[in-house]
Amino acid sequence: MITSTILLYEASAGIVCLPGQYYAPGAPIVVWLKFAASIAIIIFAGTKLARYGDAIGEKTGLGRMWIGLLLLATITSMPELITGISSASLVELPDMATGTLLGSCLFNLLILAVLDMVYKPAPILGRVSPGHIASAASAVFIGAAVAGGMILGERFPQLTFGWVNLFGILPLVIYLAGIYWVSRWGKSYHNEPCQIEPFQYQDITTRTVYLRFALLAAAVIGAGIWLSYIGEEIALTHNLQTSFVGTLFLAITTSMPELAVTLAVLRLGALDMAVADILGSNMFNLALITPVDIAYRRGPALATISPNQIVTVLLVILMSLLVIIGIRTRPRQRLLSRVSWYSIALIALYIFGIYYIFVSGQTAA
Repeated sequence: MITSTILLYEASAGIVCLPGQYYAPGAPIVVWLKFAASIAIIIFAGTKLARYGDAIGEKTGLGRMWIGLLLLATITSMPELITGISSASLVELPDMATGTLLGSCLFNLLILAVLDMVYKPAPILGRVSPGHIASAASAVFIGAAVAGGMILGERFPQLTFGWVNLFGILPLVIYLAGIYWVSRWGKSYHNEPCQIEPFQYQDITTRTVYLRFALLAAAVIGAGIWLSYIGEEIALTHNLQTSFVGTLFLAITTSMPELAVTLAVLRLGALDMAVADILGSNMFNLALITPVDIAYRRGPALATISPNQIVTVLLVILMSLLVIIGIRTRPRQRLLSRVSWYSIALIALYIFGIYYIFVSGQTAA
């Protein structure tokens, strides 16, 4: 595992290496070439991964929604897992770890707006299964628990066991409950499996599908993790702020697998799988607050996070609520025949969030 580029932290006088560690950022051209190479791998493998994920959904009968929610969402969120735990355990920066996870959630919801604009026939949320409401609502509940931990974590020391606070455990607990809720909710809707063409992948054996899916998943995960460290290297090369990078640049780079895979899934016409990947990734990213809290052994991680992160998690909650409204209202028309109202709102909230994060980071520096 490549860890040298994450073994740094930003002190008040600048970026300082940990004792006994040394890291020299590479030449800018080399760094950006590596960045381009990792993106190319993700796009190639992600495109193929979407196809074989669709094949697994057909052969197992699970359907596209579950493949997106569990398989694709977990695979595309692996870079966030590695980056978050590394930031919390190796360099003891829970603020960067949490910022990366929350920033990835914001970017994922921006991807949903991109998918909506790319999909020409109709607003995408008007075509997907209402079962996605449970996924988006679960993200809202997990986000509320995270915000509660940030605000109330220090006020209830009696809820701390060892170095872990109850608020740090809640995200994972609510995630597991959310998965169960999605499974129960999904049984109420039977339209989604009908979207899959029967025997579309009958010419490929089940063993071949699983083998190729596993190899492509490994490629996406490996390239995504590599990309997350390249993002850190770019931040060091160009002297970007750690706090801002954690929420914006690292968040975007670790979300590249979601972008590549969901665009590939959309080209297959698998709307439910694409939306499930986005919402499932957000659920998973928010649940990763728990392993981050466990990895940070100096105390409850949420209690040490910058207050600015509360705005980020509130934006994630608000944008998720917009997705729920979009699915509930089943929009059929677009503004000026180009973009849906909820896509405009998601983009506006994302821009506001990034602007706020940047300004607050500048002020803190």
